[in-house]
Amino acid sequence: MPHAVRFGIEEEYVLLDRDALVPVSGGDDRYAMFGEVPNGGRICAEYLSSQFECATTPLTSLQDAGEQLIGMRALLGGFAAERHALLGATGSPFATAGRAQISPSPHYDDVFELLGQLTQEHEVNGMHVHVEVADDEERVRALRRVRSRLPVLLALSANSPFVYGMHSGLESWRSVLIRRLPVSWSPPAFADADDYHRAVQRLVDIGALPVASSASWAVRLSESYATVEVRVADVQLTVPDALLLAALMRGIVCTSDLTDERQREEELDASMWMAARHGMDARFLTVDGGLETAWDAVGRMLSGIRPALREFGDEDFVDDQLARIRREGTGSRRQAAAHAAGGVDGLRALYAAGAAPHR
Repeated sequence: MPHAVRFGIEEEYVLLDRDALVPVSGGDDRYAMFGEVPNGGRICAEYLSSQFECATTPLTSLQDAGEQLIGMRALLGGFAAERHALLGATGSPFATAGRAQISPSPHYDDVFELLGQLTQEHEVNGMHVHVEVADDEERVRALRRVRSRLPVLLALSANSPFVYGMHSGLESWRSVLIRRLPVSWSPPAFADADDYHRAVQRLVDIGALPVASSASWAVRLSESYATVEVRVADVQLTVPDALLLAALMRGIVCTSDLTDERQREEELDASMWMAARHGMDARFLTVDGGLETAWDAVGRMLSGIRPALREFGDEDFVDDQLARIRREGTGSRRQAAAHAAGGVDGLRALYAAGAAPHR
């Protein structure tokens, strides 16, 4: 196993009206925020004009990634505050005005042409983690390893409980919205790199994808970089939440002797649905015909990737953060608790803390 494997984190945020917590456009002012950030990272446009995407540079340490994410969140939090808005690190907004505006881009025009009016309800914010893998065939093997663990990664990352100003009854509303896309959720257990690339091209050929890079599987091969891109997670409420997911995803990708358990697609999708519905209270189907709780799945995953976590210096951080989630709950549970205790004011304070220039 390489001593240092580079990874990068992409986070999507939504700009929210400070009073109503509905998405608002950043307007032309937002263009001034785009580009490289002095202390590392890049801010750019996302599909909707109410969204921003932040991406770290390729890094090898969680600490460096955290510093970049903190810096970009703080910059955008300041931009929002000057406009009576706030930055929402939530997988879907608390409520919506139903007037989503598309960011100007030929690519986004093609996406809108495909999605039509689905766009008006497609206010979703994810977290994507790229892990560098040099060989194309090894990338497909790593994709299969991640595929087997998508339900537990979704459960841990659930951070979108609200829709229309009320609790949706699900822990990850975002992932259910994503499921409506023509190519989404768990990918097939591709046999090899040719199988993967041939399948993607066929989807492009019939127009199910505008371009190969539009595949919205929960894990895919990047079309731009030599990376496996894990896309299953909601954007995370806090930077430590994001770093925990990144450490786990890198550990899975880099543990070459981890089993890929080529589970039937309907069983894997059923477990993903239960993760979206119940978060860490979910139960999953196992490849041997059994059942396991989400926390049992975490333990099984950790036992396989612990050597990689130790190699990268992430082991203690991961253990500490998982213990915190056991105590405090996922982002979705913390959002629900804040709203139950303080209504919109409580939720507003929680979002503002996520963009503050500290952990």
